[in-house]
Amino acid sequence: MLEGRHVNLRVMEKDDLPLVAQWTNDPEFGGEYEPLEQVSIKEVDKWFDNLRSEEGWFIIEKKDGSKIGHIFHSPQGPHFLIGYRLLPGERNKGYCTEAVKIIVDYLFLSKDIVRIQAETNPRNIASQRVMEKVGFKKEGTIRKSIFVRGKWEDGFLYSILRMEWKEPKILTKTSS
Repeated sequence: MLEGRHVNLRVMEKDDLPLVAQWTNDPEFGGEYEPLEQVSIKEVDKWFDNLRSEEGWFIIEKKDGSKIGHIFHSPQGPHFLIGYRLLPGERNKGYCTEAVKIIVDYLFLSKDIVRIQAETNPRNIASQRVMEKVGFKKEGTIRKSIFVRGKWEDGFLYSILRMEWKEPKILTKTSS
């Protein structure tokens, strides 16, 4: 487990898949900036079984153990892509910013990479604030990169380089 001050990141396990399916099927979980998805537990099981070993999916938990979202990392050539979602009632409380700081610390401490990147909808100001607080820089617009609720939308590409990160911001210990 990756421990933060207010949240922990716990590796997603098979037991988490019914909750992941529930979240995926809830249009409010992804919000207005994410594609609508409806998946069966069988589809989620198949997805989970086919994850590449370099990919990492974590459940974001508050210190009381309540599950409030997920965050992932995936290799993209010589760098990593991250993504995250939180339950609507847990947004704007600093939990997502802390989770992103933890995953950035983890990746730069455990992988020989120079860059981590993320993409967000240009209308998703909250996600942009999260990335900027963590030290990500906006690189530009990815035109028509995601199909959301019946139309193609642009994305903003953000990244943080190892030389901008320099040292851990939150992650000081891990536990199994």
